Amino acid sequence: MATDRFYGTGKRKSSTARVYLMPGTGAIKVNQRELAEYFRNETQRAVIRSPLAATDCMGKFDVRITVDGGGVSGQAGAIRLGIAKALLEFDSELRPKLKRAGMLTRDSRIKERKKYGQKGARKRFQFSKR
Repeated sequence: MATDRFYGTGKRKSSTARVYLMPGTGAIKVNQRELAEYFRNETQRAVIRSPLAATDCMGKFDVRITVDGGGVSGQAGAIRLGIAKALLEFDSELRPKLKRAGMLTRDSRIKERKKYGQKGARKRFQFSKR
């Protein structure tokens, strides 16, 4: 029996997104709010829709997303990875398209820790000879 709900998890910086794809009309809800209401920036909405556009699945799925942590840009990146993973669960034949577009790689860049004896991660205290 085929399931009619596909799940994917995405992470970016300190954001975590849980994504559920269900066959439907193309509605995208983030934390029980419409996509345009949650993400006001068109660029972030385009980032979120990019896995669906790359695989020609734009109007085929209703997407329900729960995201927390981080800022809006990190959340958009986490959602993109989650949607890509959920699409793989739906159809593994989509892997080459998503891989070529770079949507299956988790962006590992995170904040560097502050070091002892320094003002920050890289910045030093001012040096004086005397």
